[in-house]
Amino acid sequence: MKPISREFYQRNTVQVAKELLGKTLVRKIGNKTLTGIITETEAYRFSDDPASHAHRGITPRNKAMFEQVGRAYVYFTYGMYYCVNAVARSKNYQAGAVLLRAIKPENGINYMIKNRTIKKESELTNGPAKLTQALKIDKKQYGVDLTKVGELFIAEGIEKQKIFASNRIGIKNGIENLWNFKINLN
Repeated sequence: MKPISREFYQRNTVQVAKELLGKTLVRKIGNKTLTGIITETEAYRFSDDPASHAHRGITPRNKAMFEQVGRAYVYFTYGMYYCVNAVARSKNYQAGAVLLRAIKPENGINYMIKNRTIKKESELTNGPAKLTQALKIDKKQYGVDLTKVGELFIAEGIEKQKIFASNRIGIKNGIENLWNFKINLN
């Protein structure tokens, strides 16, 4: 699988969030390759987005959002979970990222199930923390280049699907922005 180019991520964050739907998230762990089709994303921009980690400026935690596009921004939340984002923004913005909220598992499903210790495949990767647990993504992947074949990258996937837009989940500010995007592959 060939990773998506860096130029793909150097565009409007909201547009990138929509166009990541249907792409393939690839995680390599030793001799195992885990893959899944991205089915849900959320866009987070800069100063015009009060829900964004970058809204108040650069910090050690959100530094990746201000750096090179096409890299992973992984953060720890609720004192127990990781979430993974793809850094994406147009040249007019100082920061931006797309939260990968869900994937439909394709390869390595049994390994993912062991990582999550669940029985229902439908609940395996249907949330941002579930996704990172199943794929063993944590702070070690912070800043990983998603545009190169390696331990974590995003490649082309399936043809365009109908996109559903709604409010972002679990935020208090910026709720008026319909920047949560989904496709249904069931």
